[in-house]
Amino acid sequence: MSHTGPHHEAAFLNLPKAAEYLGISPNTLYVWRHRRQGPPSFRMGRRVMYRISSLDQWVHEQEASDSRSNAALNPLNQKPQRRRAPRQFTS
Repeated sequence: MSHTGPHHEAAFLNLPKAAEYLGISPNTLYVWRHRRQGPPSFRMGRRVMYRISSLDQWVHEQEASDSRSNAALNPLNQKPQRRRAPRQFTS
């Protein structure tokens, strides 16, 4: 499959377009990048770029790690744990 035609979709987005794609502000995405949080990014020349497939994968990982979206992580679905007796210290 060739992506040389005029109607192909871009594989990469710059920071403002990536923020728009994610539905967040460019400033939030900039802060996440500065803190080494958020989706993976890289420099292409002087521009910060995001691979669209990486953005999609990152969103999927966020959904999977959120207990509100993933029933397996919901603490209300876990078996109750027994409390241990407090340790006795002798002097």
